[in-house]
Amino acid sequence: MSGLDCQRRLAEAKVSMPIIFITGHGDVPMSVQAMKSGAIEFLMKPFRPQELLDAVQHALAGVEKLREKRREIANVQERYEALTTREREVMELVVSGLLNKQIALKLGTGEHTVKIHRAHVMEKMKANSLPALIRMSDSLKSS
Repeated sequence: MSGLDCQRRLAEAKVSMPIIFITGHGDVPMSVQAMKSGAIEFLMKPFRPQELLDAVQHALAGVEKLREKRREIANVQERYEALTTREREVMELVVSGLLNKQIALKLGTGEHTVKIHRAHVMEKMKANSLPALIRMSDSLKSS
């Protein structure tokens, strides 16, 4: 199996890991394909040992960033699950851009009630602004 085939199979299996290609007979189209498919680096032999060390260091930094992002998404998901059904409805309508008055009409409730639910959403989600809440909502949808 070639390195590109291995990379493709890992992607199909949803295995997320940094890949560094090392080859003695690669070409530009092969390197472009590898990089477009998510490779961290494509090293042609002979290469300097420092190039490999730099690539590994870059890969490890990327893994740590990915772990941190996953932790943050898990934290946001946990906070979202603590919302009541009504608070989730309000959150969805808030991040869609509706005003409190519009949300109240849509849900068949009073504007004051929406304000209370909205405040609970902001508090439980630990969102200090509407843009922060929107980013949280987007991260939930993309996870």
